[in-house]
Amino acid sequence: MEADPEWENGMARIEGEIVIGRPVDVVFDYVADQSNEPQYNPHMVRAGKVTPGPVGKGTQFRSAVASVGRTAEMLIECTGYDRPRLLESTTTMAQADISYTLRFEPAAAGTRMRWSGQVRPKGAYRLLGPVITWLGTRQEQRIWASLKQHLETAPAGPEKPGPAPTSPGGGERTGSGCPGRRGRQ
Repeated sequence: MEADPEWENGMARIEGEIVIGRPVDVVFDYVADQSNEPQYNPHMVRAGKVTPGPVGKGTQFRSAVASVGRTAEMLIECTGYDRPRLLESTTTMAQADISYTLRFEPAAAGTRMRWSGQVRPKGAYRLLGPVITWLGTRQEQRIWASLKQHLETAPAGPEKPGPAPTSPGGGERTGSGCPGRRGRQ
């Protein structure tokens, strides 16, 4: 019997991609601002930056997702930030540890966003390995499809969709962000 390539060494691998009809910098900035996630992920009940300064490597966030009648708390750390091409993060929660990468590149129709995550379940959740892969893949597809709809239906132009934190002078965005993980479990 061959090993499941999506479940190796106690980790579930979740991958996919989507094309969003907006410029790369708009998609990157919106996703990087973790506080936007509750607007397109109905399971995300809270998302906030907990470290000072602009987002970048080392920035941390606290988020919470509603799942199976309870709230799961997460600590997310941005481990890679290369605007507007790459966001990487690690997420620690009671149910699992997650490493996640988002890559952004121009596409004819806007932005191609690729995601890749490795989920290492903890405790009894380890028994659900292959199920986590299947559920996680479907969940990520739904979340990113919701992001696509949200961004593509927002008015185009100089304004970014949703709340767009700015510096006191109205210049560059200083919002929080790195992809947290989206409410598995």
